[in-house]
Amino acid sequence: MYQFNYKKASSLAEAAAVLANNSDAKLLAGGQTLIAAMKLRLSSPTDLIDLESVPELKGIKVDGANLTIGAMTRHNEIALSKEVAQSIPALASLAGLIGDRMVRNMGTLGGSVANNDPAADYPAAVAGLGATVNTHKRKIAADDFFKGMYETALQPDEIIVSLTFPIPKRAGYVKFKHPASRYAIVGVFVAETANGVRVAVTGAGPSAFRVPEMEKALAAKFAVASIAAVNVSAAGLNSDIHASAEYRAHLVGVMAKRAVEQAPAGK
Repeated sequence: MYQFNYKKASSLAEAAAVLANNSDAKLLAGGQTLIAAMKLRLSSPTDLIDLESVPELKGIKVDGANLTIGAMTRHNEIALSKEVAQSIPALASLAGLIGDRMVRNMGTLGGSVANNDPAADYPAAVAGLGATVNTHKRKIAADDFFKGMYETALQPDEIIVSLTFPIPKRAGYVKFKHPASRYAIVGVFVAETANGVRVAVTGAGPSAFRVPEMEKALAAKFAVASIAAVNVSAAGLNSDIHASAEYRAHLVGVMAKRAVEQAPAGK
């Protein structure tokens, strides 16, 4: 690990100021990816800006038809939250499936979304629910946020403050997990929202993506049988020692059907 300066920010304004004035600085949220990369000397920021003590980045709030969660909210807090369980049970379930207890107690929603690991769980929920990523500068729609492998619409000096999830009529999330890391080899989030059905996939491609053919079929009738004949192309999907692109394409269909089964009417 290279030498770096450590700054514990006490406010959003302070963190934003340090980041804006130092192009080589990095934000420290849960640190589950960044610290490991620094130890391997794959990342060498000159400054680390710790967001743990920034009050504006925490909290869970239900406001009418929306659920807003602060960027520094831990996975375990989301998994155990009564507000999340009552409004979007599938999101609470997703958070409880992330990694192990240590990861869930350290990792954060904002850190995961900003990092955009191709096998992370939250991107599927963000895309599947049509969430809005709120930064200290602007609001970014889910469909405009994820750009590619580890790439997002965030500017270098932009900080995620919170995410706003529209509360769906029903939703479900199922993943085929890696046996060691518990990352999603393929995960599918299905939601019937006020603006239609959304089906989002993580783990299968370079970044989370939606499946319009499944969305159209489920909009006509929200049932497993509706997507039984929908086949996802393997073109452009990930292929590695854990699963080929063809197997991942098959898993998208399998996980989607299970997600539909886990999406009871009303929630």
